Amino acid sequence: MQGPVAASLPFSRARLTLVFVLAASLSLSLLLVAGRVLMTGRGIFLFLVWNLFLAVIPFAISTMLGTARGPLRARLLVPVGAAWLLFFPNAPYILTDLFHLERRAGVPLWYDLALILSCAWNGLMLAYASLADMQRLVQLRLGTGAGWAFATLALLLSSFGIYLGRYLRFNSWDVLANPLTLFFDIVNRILHPFSFPGTWGVTLVFGLFLLVGYGTVRLLGRAHE
Repeated sequence: MQGPVAASLPFSRARLTLVFVLAASLSLSLLLVAGRVLMTGRGIFLFLVWNLFLAVIPFAISTMLGTARGPLRARLLVPVGAAWLLFFPNAPYILTDLFHLERRAGVPLWYDLALILSCAWNGLMLAYASLADMQRLVQLRLGTGAGWAFATLALLLSSFGIYLGRYLRFNSWDVLANPLTLFFDIVNRILHPFSFPGTWGVTLVFGLFLLVGYGTVRLLGRAHE
């Protein structure tokens, strides 16, 4: 088999394999949530199902861009890329749901730990898979250095988004539903950084953690290749 069709097959097969593995991992998380509901009759962790749905959105967006071809992808890259960046923090945000871990009647602590870790793992893997897609698109147009600069900036911005979501209780929809309050809180923290040490502490620590993790995953993938 020759030509562009042959060249596109490895990406398609890799994408299908990745989607299958992520779907299986997400199914495990959903089964753990459902099992907890059946054991206790309470839906305490049902919010994790919604969080996982939000984490899937940036991966779906990056997959759409990755499979688009030629002029179509060029036209979509900026507006759809902006939408991707808006939803991207929802994926690593699930890591902070570990804050909800505590002893509760009816379920062993280890079960809740496995449940939350499973969801956090899926959020992290969806984030990294999606970011790898977007980095590849930037790299194809602007080079390797620009690709890594984009990935670093995206992870730092997502860490800032994690702070906004966890501590100020904003979400992606507030860009449209509550833009003035969101804008004021962001600008206030930028203009008075020393008044909000927690903001920049969370942003820097989570950003470095996500960046080191992402670099490790990419290096592992290249080593196997």
